[in-house]
Amino acid sequence: MKVLILGSGGREHALAWAIARSPRVTEIVCAPGNGGMAQMARCVPVDLKDLDAMVRLAEAERPGLTVVGPEQPLSLGIVDALRERGLRVFGPTRAAAMLETSKGFAKQFLKRHNIPTANYAICSNAAEVNKIIEMFHAPIVVKADGLFAGKGVIVCPSRHTAVEAAQGLFSGALLGETAQQIVIEEFLEGDEISFLCLSDGKHVAPLVPSQDHKRVGEGDTGPNTGGMGVYSTDVLLDPAMSEWILRHIAEPTVAGMAAEGAPFSGVLYCGLMMTARGPQVLEFNARFGDPETQAILVRLESDLVDALEACIDGRLAETSLRWSAGASACVVASSGGYPGSYKTALPIAGLAAAAQVPGVEVFHAGTALKDGQILTAGGRVLGVTAAADSLRQALDRAYQAMAEISFEGMYYRRDIGHRALK
Repeated sequence: MKVLILGSGGREHALAWAIARSPRVTEIVCAPGNGGMAQMARCVPVDLKDLDAMVRLAEAERPGLTVVGPEQPLSLGIVDALRERGLRVFGPTRAAAMLETSKGFAKQFLKRHNIPTANYAICSNAAEVNKIIEMFHAPIVVKADGLFAGKGVIVCPSRHTAVEAAQGLFSGALLGETAQQIVIEEFLEGDEISFLCLSDGKHVAPLVPSQDHKRVGEGDTGPNTGGMGVYSTDVLLDPAMSEWILRHIAEPTVAGMAAEGAPFSGVLYCGLMMTARGPQVLEFNARFGDPETQAILVRLESDLVDALEACIDGRLAETSLRWSAGASACVVASSGGYPGSYKTALPIAGLAAAAQVPGVEVFHAGTALKDGQILTAGGRVLGVTAAADSLRQALDRAYQAMAEISFEGMYYRRDIGHRALK
């Protein structure tokens, strides 16, 4: 079987790595791919913001399976377009992906289906924000409604800074493009958990849980990023809590989307805050997370392709996922200056030595292969990932491998997993 993977980040490299392990797969095509994926698959150029270009590529390649990595193609309706042409594709339709592409839609959906989430208000202009802000106690969370690569969420220490943040989102000053709507939300305290599930539109199969580190700085300080690291352990959630989340959040979400005429088939990513009043939904993503996918897939022992096809065919209930015991961790090496401005096209040294550390996989995120040399090509450059019997051992392996890697301005957090290790 030929498999086409749309995307160019660490998530897609991890997907390609896991898919390549299936004995049914004969060829992997990555579009547009990155420097790491180019060493294991055939990479072809495509603009992930151009629906017609992606459709033309899929029609030319005629893959047995297409896997959509990032959110942008989902928001354009790539799944709908490929299904209409008789191609098998893993991912939610444009309507189902609104759980991620519109935070306003997601909050209203959660309220309609009595799924636990923070109190909120949706505003369309600064005047509405000024009026509604008095109903919230500081700190206050301000969210841009659309897709902003994980950077459209601002935690504000006061009402005044929340109003300023909202004005910055509406004007485009904060993110470079204007938000049409924003969500004002109560601040929730607790530990964040990434709870990802596969769904075929009716049934739900949970993946192992993980915990992401969004802030750029150690000790969870500084601005939000797409994710600076993640870990997954058997003890992150006890079986009773996992079952509660499945029954009260994941399954009602899938049932609710089906009832509203937009069945959700794909990966449902539930971003949760574990609060004193129980798990609360912070956000949904409609695809594999990044860097969660890297840490999750190195623990998967069963065939990923079989599971993805079961979602497409509506037979997920007949499929079981097998996981390795223990733990895994992914530490992200980023360009100096990220999530702000940064240099690219810098040579990366030490990748071969890092890959020799036992239990380690180095997934490329923002890299390019040019004249045989791997160069930096993004803000998050690499995801150094390790699996082991314990979290401490997994982290030691990841940091041992990271110590072998270097490029100008390289930055990474040295405290991934710090809450769990305490």
